[in-house]
Amino acid sequence: MTRWLLLAGAIVCEVSATLALDAAQRNPGWFVLVAAGYLGAFLLLPQVLRRGVPLGVAYGLWGASGVALTAVLSAVLFGDPLTPTMLGGIALIIAGVLVVEIGSQRAERQRAQRERASGAAATSPDEIAGAES
Repeated sequence: MTRWLLLAGAIVCEVSATLALDAAQRNPGWFVLVAAGYLGAFLLLPQVLRRGVPLGVAYGLWGASGVALTAVLSAVLFGDPLTPTMLGGIALIIAGVLVVEIGSQRAERQRAQRERASGAAATSPDEIAGAES
């Protein structure tokens, strides 16, 4: 659970920093938030990886969520355009992230099964008998 909260924090930091770029164009003081947000994102993402989330999944979720959230929030906050084509693209991003996550979970289950099988094989009665003779 912690790893997903850390990933959510990294996403929030990155999106906040990206959205602050718009305000920083008019008021350079906002660059403090831009820098802090990107720093926070890049400090949190390695923590997610250390907790076992595969790089492809973590980066995929981080990047795709950042793109989708930035597009939606910039439309809400700044009046940027959000066309049906863009909404379709966001839907494809979400679908792609889900496919990557499903594939990652399947690969993790297969890895765990292989480890259990190799661990069970190493302690089979035949191997134990062979080791004793």
